[in-house]
Amino acid sequence: MAIHNFNAGPAAMPRAVLEKAQSELLEVAGSGMSVMEMSHRSKEFQNIIDGAESGIRRLLKVPDKYAILFLQGGASLQFATIPMNLRRPGCGADYVDTGSWASKAIKEAKVTGRVNVAWSGKGENYSRMPKAGELNLAADAEYVHICTNETIGGIQWWTPFPKTSAPLIADMSSEIMSRVFDVSDFGMIYAGAQKNLGPSGLAVVILRKDLLGRAPEDLPVFLRYSTHAAEGSLYNTPNTWAVYMVKLTCEWLESMGGIAAMQKINEKKAAALYSTIDSSSFWRSPVEKESRSIMNVVWRLPGEALEEQFVSQAKKAGLIGLKGHRSVGGIRASIYNAVTPESVNALVSFMKEFEKRNG
Repeated sequence: MAIHNFNAGPAAMPRAVLEKAQSELLEVAGSGMSVMEMSHRSKEFQNIIDGAESGIRRLLKVPDKYAILFLQGGASLQFATIPMNLRRPGCGADYVDTGSWASKAIKEAKVTGRVNVAWSGKGENYSRMPKAGELNLAADAEYVHICTNETIGGIQWWTPFPKTSAPLIADMSSEIMSRVFDVSDFGMIYAGAQKNLGPSGLAVVILRKDLLGRAPEDLPVFLRYSTHAAEGSLYNTPNTWAVYMVKLTCEWLESMGGIAAMQKINEKKAAALYSTIDSSSFWRSPVEKESRSIMNVVWRLPGEALEEQFVSQAKKAGLIGLKGHRSVGGIRASIYNAVTPESVNALVSFMKEFEKRNG
């Protein structure tokens, strides 16, 4: 039975990438070693990490004025290190509260300093992104933090990203590499790798180099972005396997035609799902149409018992990972880059049959 993986993360990876990694598991590039065995100080691994960085730089058209860092601790550690590095003593920062992950970033930032919540969707159950002109930004903010795609709530930032005088910082963990955007609009972008970039255990940070000097002198050396930028992400032993997989994933994305081509595929996949959801009152999307995510599609059925039945029967049919996050319930299909149109079509077919039996 074919398995269709809709897990939110760790998530589906491109089959071609997994097959390439399988073929090189014992030996990479004539080195006689697996990537998991070689020194991170070796020329062989330097070629790998350089390839991962150049792949990201090409695909996202990252200007030279940005550093690309490969860090551990996932996006969750960035929630703490961003304010420690970029919000100078006595200063505040703006945060936009769009859901669970934005809220966690706000909570962490409040530990070490002042936070202005410039907008919150909590009162509307995080059903949409803010509209133009709704942000109440502080004049003295050191930076403005947004989450461009909320994995749990299934909302995505489709209106133009806010134009801010302070550097704009974006958590793009669940949408990076899925659509075209201009890196130059941001002071910093960060993402956990386990959605669209590779396996878990790695975070990618794209940071404008002029911001590196903001870190206070009393910040531990390891927590400074400047440390990792100066050492090419090799200050300590990195997750060498994850870096290697990011390199392979970038190569796969380029073989698919790049980000613009992938965006078209992703939009078609999402459109097929949303068309089914909107086709009858049996399914209900809790998200405003203008804010619907093309990465994490969420919906509800007439009752929780029916939702549990849907998830159970879907799993038996090979459709994995459709249970909504425990904090919100419902159904969620994460349709990242590696989730094929065939998998989405299989889900749509199952949904139509399920509605016939239970609608």
